[in-house]
Amino acid sequence: MKNSFIIAIDFGTAYSGYAFSIKPRQEEIEPHLKKWGEELALDTPKTPTCILFDEHEEFLSFGYVARDNYLKMRGDEARNKFFFDCFKMSIYGKKVNRNLTIQAANGKLMKALKVFTEALRFLKEHALKTIAENTEGSQFIASDFTWVLTVPAIWDPSAKQFMREAAAQAGIVTEGNEEGLVIALEPEAASVWCRKLPADGFIAENYGEVTLDQTKGTQYIVVDCGGGTIDITVHEVLKGGALKELHKASGNDLGGQSVDRKFKEFLKEILFDGVWDEYEQKHPSEIQKIMYDFTLFKKKDEDVEFSCPFNLGNLAQKRQEIEKFFESVQGASWDEGAIKISKEKLRSFFAESLKGITDSLREILKKDLNIEYILLVGGYAESQILRQHVIDQFGDQCKILCPVRPQEAILKGAVQFGINPAVMASRKSAFTYGFAVAERFNASKHRGGKQLINADGVWCVDIFLQLVKIDEDVAWNETRKYILNPAKTDQTEMTLAFYRTECENPMYVSEKGVKVIGVTVVSMPDTRSGRNRLVELEIKFGSTEMTASGTDINSGLKKSIKLDFMTKM
Repeated sequence: MKNSFIIAIDFGTAYSGYAFSIKPRQEEIEPHLKKWGEELALDTPKTPTCILFDEHEEFLSFGYVARDNYLKMRGDEARNKFFFDCFKMSIYGKKVNRNLTIQAANGKLMKALKVFTEALRFLKEHALKTIAENTEGSQFIASDFTWVLTVPAIWDPSAKQFMREAAAQAGIVTEGNEEGLVIALEPEAASVWCRKLPADGFIAENYGEVTLDQTKGTQYIVVDCGGGTIDITVHEVLKGGALKELHKASGNDLGGQSVDRKFKEFLKEILFDGVWDEYEQKHPSEIQKIMYDFTLFKKKDEDVEFSCPFNLGNLAQKRQEIEKFFESVQGASWDEGAIKISKEKLRSFFAESLKGITDSLREILKKDLNIEYILLVGGYAESQILRQHVIDQFGDQCKILCPVRPQEAILKGAVQFGINPAVMASRKSAFTYGFAVAERFNASKHRGGKQLINADGVWCVDIFLQLVKIDEDVAWNETRKYILNPAKTDQTEMTLAFYRTECENPMYVSEKGVKVIGVTVVSMPDTRSGRNRLVELEIKFGSTEMTASGTDINSGLKKSIKLDFMTKM
């Protein structure tokens, strides 16, 4: 049975991977997690989100292999290739379109959709090959599986659609089989997994043996500490074990990469007079090696020491004796070819990120809720500095839990989510959603500047018809229905523009803060009934993506409507 076969892809900012299950749904499953890095004597649950293309934009490699190949390149060879690292953040916090370009390590641009597509294609083909090797050579194709792709809960709908289109171009799903791809929100997937963990599945830092209580009414905050984003949601356990979202997803872009940036800025501060800038330009692959090593250092709360690369030392020596660069710097020192950074200085790199996490959690804990736990997940949660900070700030209010392998929680939970997406019984609407309609003009309630006069009379245009209100509870798979008439007797299609806002009840779509998020066109070719024709619009809100369909009442024909959140308007 196809739906019993699940492949989940966690496409992370810093690391990516996949897990799968080919067991019947009724069985309690432990998803199979692909381990990476064998060729480098490593054994990790995810591989770096790095991708390498040749000078003609042809795919070469992904993950550890791509990073290793790039690090071995020198001079012009490195500068001519397209190497992308941690590129997921290029679609954060913006309305994404298909022509978006992103910058490679050499400064050249490539279409983001191609970069993401080739990364997903690699993960798809790698997963199918791994499954075949683990099932006595059975041959599977992509359509044999339900695929689950994880995204941050705080992403814009256009970014979610972007990932879906990249997945389609990668051959994960085909037209007409769109239900074969489920978009899962990262903190929700982690929550689904962690609620099943026994006491020894959590790091026992300050509470001894504790599990995540799953009795009805238990409330907890999930903090997904990723490389790019901090993604926060609040869940309550319902009768039967399903989950209800109590607070709309929130967060920021102060994930683990923000700590990396502070470290890089500090190195630039030490190696002034253009030394670091010249090094970055001439030896981009060596920069990648330094930054990778730092991702390992930052997991610990201790002094950092690493060897100064020869090329960096050589550039510095051309300006002055390298020891002199450290004379006026607090928190760093030179020690016979090695750069040392103190534990106190390392902690300072975390300050902005930790403040962002603290502020977000305090805002939630002020509300009229009964939070018992704070659950830390994601690769960045491996940091001792982060975990201890959250314990210090909130340990007297809540139990702070972190799985022993926080990087795996999202992947394994995504498999469970693919089996039963209804586990999220309801979500909070992040915005007020609506679409633009026209009504017969009424001088007592409509603005004069919104008049439209045509052969069918005087109309008021740009009226905001509310679909769902901000902070409203929306049940899983909940559908809202609306009956619409054409504004003109000879109208052969109806264009619907969808909008969102943080206001509760806007009157017009042109008001401040109302943003267009997508458009669709409903075909109405039979004009014989004039304005008496009816279209029933169905909008599904409760899942992780908005979907819609339109039914021509006269003919009974129903058609799925593509909501294009990436349109330029």
